[in-house]
Amino acid sequence: MPVLNHVAVTVRDVDASAPWYQALFATEPVLDEHTDAGFRHVVWAFEDGTIFGIHQHDKPLEGGRFTEFRAGLDHVGFGCADRSELQTWVTRLDELGVEHGGIVDAAYGSGLSFRDPDGIALEFFAPPAE
Repeated sequence: MPVLNHVAVTVRDVDASAPWYQALFATEPVLDEHTDAGFRHVVWAFEDGTIFGIHQHDKPLEGGRFTEFRAGLDHVGFGCADRSELQTWVTRLDELGVEHGGIVDAAYGSGLSFRDPDGIALEFFAPPAE
């Protein structure tokens, strides 16, 4: 089965969102370009080979702020090794002033949900303790 290689989300203002994601990831993007296909994208590459990008299309967005209650993306989940790593992310989000829902534990793992400047739902997720 193929593994997930990359995720790209559409933002309203890449100039506003790029610094937010850069602060969240605490790393510089590996790419920032305007393509001939009619969009600008900023891309980060993670140590595990996963790529995450934000896109701003030349065509105006329809529908306003993101909501997971429309067909399409529900949320993007970033994997964490364990619950203690989630606690590190709670501290990081607090330092950045990013609102979040706190760590929520379930039988299948623990999650920490938050949103980007466009309201796109994001989550850090850790497997259950053994």
